[in-house]
Amino acid sequence: MNTVLPPGRASLPRPSGAWREGDPPGRRQWYERETPLRLEAGGRLPGLRLAFETWGRLAPDGSNAVLVLHALTGDSHVTGPAGPGHPTPGWWEGLVGPGRALDTDRWFVVAPNVLGGCQGSTGPASARPDGRPWGGDFPFLTQRDQVAAEVGLAQALGVDHWALVVGGSMGGMRALEWAVAHPERTGALLLLATTAAASAEQIAWAGLQTRAVRSDPHWRGGHYHATGSGPHAGLGLARRMAHLTYRSEPELQSRFGRFAQAEEDPWCGGRYQVESYLDHHADKLVSRFDAGSYVTLCEAMNSHDVGRGRGGVRAALARVTADTLVAGVDSDRLYPPAQQAELAAGIRTSDSLRTVESPHGHDGFLIEVEQVAALVGELLP
Repeated sequence: MNTVLPPGRASLPRPSGAWREGDPPGRRQWYERETPLRLEAGGRLPGLRLAFETWGRLAPDGSNAVLVLHALTGDSHVTGPAGPGHPTPGWWEGLVGPGRALDTDRWFVVAPNVLGGCQGSTGPASARPDGRPWGGDFPFLTQRDQVAAEVGLAQALGVDHWALVVGGSMGGMRALEWAVAHPERTGALLLLATTAAASAEQIAWAGLQTRAVRSDPHWRGGHYHATGSGPHAGLGLARRMAHLTYRSEPELQSRFGRFAQAEEDPWCGGRYQVESYLDHHADKLVSRFDAGSYVTLCEAMNSHDVGRGRGGVRAALARVTADTLVAGVDSDRLYPPAQQAELAAGIRTSDSLRTVESPHGHDGFLIEVEQVAALVGELLP
């Protein structure tokens, strides 16, 4: 039986930033699947749980549901303040709420924490059936497995059809999978800064990051959750690498140039401002994320190929029936605009390609909220 459950209260020790049983639940709700989930690469999860948040109310006919899918280190907390249970404010704060593009007086907005994540959903930091953390035994996941779990959540909520599915980066990969695997459930589709298949360069960057995590002596083959310390240095290094790919070179130059961090001399062991900036983002991630989830989700992203087993990318994109907009960020060097052009050309319901103008690189899809809101308005007039 699949059910939506209230938060639990058991204790699970972990030396990571993962949400754990007994922590404040915040706005989270939980969906639990009690039947096994068969995985695309083989094997199965004996059961699973997804944390999610909702805003607004589902219409009696279920016609007003919107699915919002987060990127690699996001979670279900799309909007709302930081506080107990939520280490950071909402990551699309200006997009969801009364009077905003996703007006919660009109739309029922659902945001799950991805399967394999660490903010309440089943992942490496979670307990397996015998009570021990999954750790390094957590199975390999693909985007299709993650969407299969989200289908169960939709069914439990009584949502047979999404008015809109929207996601950027990794969230865009899952949004695309929804539209290809379940076209009858996807009314409109907004794909931001994403791709039909992970490229060699994207795989290489993610591979370097997962290697950094696994090279940390505290990784212990992924079995660190019940020990005294986790692979914080490795995760921090991975975040520094990733963050460089998320921003543009002109932005970094204009913000930091060659300036030294205040009262630090780089010639005497001190840091440049750009190094301090990366240290700051590394520390923030280590405090709120789990290294095992980072590895699991990076590997899932590297597996992304919407054409796998479907006759190739062109044949897969031809399955999309949703009204679709595809948008790239003009300064994105990680998911360059040519990849969004390929998506737009392959999706027959896509009337044109859109461009988000931003100096901020890949992160522009999160930062340029007004431009994203305008795209939502085109699909949900």
